[in-house]
Amino acid sequence: MGLVLNEEQRMLQRSAQEFFSARQPLKALRTLRDNQDATGFDRELWRAMAELGWAGILIPEAYGGAAFGYQGLGLILEEAGRSLAASPLISTALLGGPLILSAGSEAQKHAWLGAVAAGERVVALALDERSRHAPTSIATRAKSQGSGYVLKGSKVMVLDGHVADQLLVVARTSGADDAAQGLTIFVVDATARGITRTRLTLVDSRNAANVAFDNVEVAATAVLGMPDSGYAALAPVLDGARVGLAAEMLGSGLEAFERTLNYLKLRVQFGVPIGSFQALKHRAALMYCEIELTRSVVLEALTALDEQRGDVPQLASLAKAKACEMLELVSSEAIQLFGGIGMTDEEEIGFFIKRARVAQQTFGDAVFHRDRYATSMGF
Repeated sequence: MGLVLNEEQRMLQRSAQEFFSARQPLKALRTLRDNQDATGFDRELWRAMAELGWAGILIPEAYGGAAFGYQGLGLILEEAGRSLAASPLISTALLGGPLILSAGSEAQKHAWLGAVAAGERVVALALDERSRHAPTSIATRAKSQGSGYVLKGSKVMVLDGHVADQLLVVARTSGADDAAQGLTIFVVDATARGITRTRLTLVDSRNAANVAFDNVEVAATAVLGMPDSGYAALAPVLDGARVGLAAEMLGSGLEAFERTLNYLKLRVQFGVPIGSFQALKHRAALMYCEIELTRSVVLEALTALDEQRGDVPQLASLAKAKACEMLELVSSEAIQLFGGIGMTDEEEIGFFIKRARVAQQTFGDAVFHRDRYATSMGF
């Protein structure tokens, strides 16, 4: 994916810009938060996204999807990041659908992917069990019982977990609690007996829940892929999610920067706009440079995903680490340059620093990905 978009990509980006600016501006997130909406997103708008092909953008046409690829979804997520749009794009389009596609049998793909692409089914990945991202540290157990399995354990920060129709549960069927080998993925009805879902109220109003499994019985047909080999299918999907989230963070950073730039031009002190002060120009220039550096690595990572290149893990960690650093800088500088009003709830710039801090931790923070990148490069 070059730095210059082709005509098809520009059309998709324009469509996303128009959709989010007209139907999901930032005030829509404020309304969901203030009304303590039980769902956390507008289901009608999610169906509208599905009609545009976004819910199944990574799903092949044979299973009812649009097959536009990661580059297309990255453009949509970037625009969603600008308005902090609430939707199951990450949980379902970026994680759930691709994981079923990666690990599922033909029967499972035909049974579930069509409903995902149509926006009829929200799917959530139940993976992490710690306060920090550790995708192989799994203590949730799946024990063989009769012709099926029994799940026991708990998961934290499951995106859209409280409203999901199905949970993709990563459980241990063998091995030590921190081993990649021995993990199995199960497709579980979210309303099954023994499942307790506790919605979390996050500072950025993104949907998430803690999920507990108390001797949940599942059939052998619920296994997604091969038992004990789930991480091989999960790892590339997680890399795609990291890059997709980095694209969303890019959009949030760009929007926060543009709002700050406009404020610097409008706010007057000592008879002149504060944007004319050289020190503030330098700070704005640094933000711009960091955004553009992030854009280049995100675009390269999206391209690598679509081309299924061997350097995807390194680029995924590079993109997520850079996006974390950029958005921390831009969101913090935006608050500083707006001044005290930026921290008030009446001013929308405060929403961006809240989203930044949650997004930085999701799927691994900058420290996690710098370490992962260095290790993969042999350092």
